[in-house]
Amino acid sequence: MDTQARIQDFIAGEHFAVAGASRHPHKYGNKVVRCLAQNHRKVSPINPHAGQIEGVPAFPTLAAIPELPDGLCVITPPEVTRSILRDAAELGLRRIWLQPGAEDPAVLELADHLGLSLISGGPCLLVVMGYHET
Repeated sequence: MDTQARIQDFIAGEHFAVAGASRHPHKYGNKVVRCLAQNHRKVSPINPHAGQIEGVPAFPTLAAIPELPDGLCVITPPEVTRSILRDAAELGLRRIWLQPGAEDPAVLELADHLGLSLISGGPCLLVVMGYHET
């Protein structure tokens, strides 16, 4: 499946987890949460230090989310991304969008090894789905 087809498959989902979600409105991890909400998607922020983000309950890990999301957006440094990818594969979550800066060659190799449907290498969720500063 090419990148455009993976993007279309990803955004067709209704529920998304956001690893690297931030409480700070100016940070990218917060903007992704808001972008998904603006596009009428259910959002489950993942942040082990926040009880909620943008009024939405946050979870400490991907595994703590009560229902498996359709997709996972990752906004973390590559060393954290590798751990998140392992967690996603273990849970059976295959649709993952690495936002710019979340990948490195080891991340890409691991994702391939785990059989994940990965969007990486530059496409930005905020651009594709449309984000409006509030």
